[in-house]
Amino acid sequence: MKTILLTGFEPFGGETVNPSWEAVKPLHGCQIAGAHIEAYSLPCVFDDSLERLYSAIERIKPEVVIATGEAGGRPDITVERVAININDARIPDNAGKQPIDIPVIKDGPSAYFSSLPIKAIVNELKLAGIPASVSQTAGTFVCNHVMYGLLHYLSLNPLYPAVRGGFIHVPYLPEQAVKHSGAPSMVVGQMTAALKIAVESTLKYEKDMSVTGGTTR
Repeated sequence: MKTILLTGFEPFGGETVNPSWEAVKPLHGCQIAGAHIEAYSLPCVFDDSLERLYSAIERIKPEVVIATGEAGGRPDITVERVAININDARIPDNAGKQPIDIPVIKDGPSAYFSSLPIKAIVNELKLAGIPASVSQTAGTFVCNHVMYGLLHYLSLNPLYPAVRGGFIHVPYLPEQAVKHSGAPSMVVGQMTAALKIAVESTLKYEKDMSVTGGTTR
């Protein structure tokens, strides 16, 4: 049976909850499209988050890794296209670290592209009535750090040549949005449903498909 690793983050930035972990954790131990789901919470800390992620990959040897994070202010599920080799934190992480203009991986490539079928995932989410879009930036905080570090690790590790990986951002939960005037939100059940569809789509589409007029081809 295939294994899918899903990750979310602990709360950060003064929040008491992180919607990414709240959306991921109900899927732990579930089977989706014949695959077993393992869910892990990552610390919102530069470097430590990657150490925990790499340890989880080595332990469970997944076929797919989908990391998720909070993007407060975004109105929909955003499937990330690219991660860039830069840490540029506007606020400190949960360990008080605030790197500015520091590479994620010294001498690493400028960027890595997701190996998930990002447009197919977005299309399937829209067909299910869940707001979604492809995002062209994962930011420069710990989310981008994890996406870049994940794809770098998979690209260089001979044990995982066929493992696909990527990153998905989710909006605020309603209980967070009430504290941020005008911020959009999404209930956790819809986010969890979106991640389930993302897993199903990844297993269905080995390669991404172009999307025209709301249909994949």
